[in-house]
Amino acid sequence: MTALPRAQGGHAGEAPSGATIRDATPQDLPQIQQIYAHHVLSSTTTFEEVPPTVEEMGERLSKVQDQGLPWLVAEQDGRILGYCYASAYRPRPAYRYTIEDSIYLADGESGKGIGGLLLGALIERCERGPWRQLIAVIAGTQNQSSINLHRKAGFAHVGTQPDTGYKFGQWIDVVFMQRPLGPGGGSPPEE
Repeated sequence: MTALPRAQGGHAGEAPSGATIRDATPQDLPQIQQIYAHHVLSSTTTFEEVPPTVEEMGERLSKVQDQGLPWLVAEQDGRILGYCYASAYRPRPAYRYTIEDSIYLADGESGKGIGGLLLGALIERCERGPWRQLIAVIAGTQNQSSINLHRKAGFAHVGTQPDTGYKFGQWIDVVFMQRPLGPGGGSPPEE
């Protein structure tokens, strides 16, 4: 397990002092599942409607890590404050250099800088690999916190699909944002 940057500070907009970004482990799965279940049941940030079990989250973690992609957690004093990971964007071979990010924070942890710390560490890790593009698929044009988080991390808005999801009795747009990794599309990938 490689520890990543330790957050300093604790002022509004900064991650709490002592928060550490590190690779997720199977021991983190109960807290990861709890964070995600909260989003599934109470928000439109995910289009899932039934929270996956701890075992299902374990399968997702294994799949991501088996592909050599990062799954990171922000932890403070044994508590997971949030997590993020990169996954394959689409299964066809031509998409093999494009990945998608996902990020979820524990209830009450939004606005403290944890999302930026997680996303920054994820980008840094992804730039070490062969990938050239990172896509954010954001549920809802009203999800300004996620849109702003990605914009600050160098993502550009590349499109919106109106009325794509339906959850909690409402239609939800999908916002696509994208940022290059390393040289991006400026040169062919190394095969």
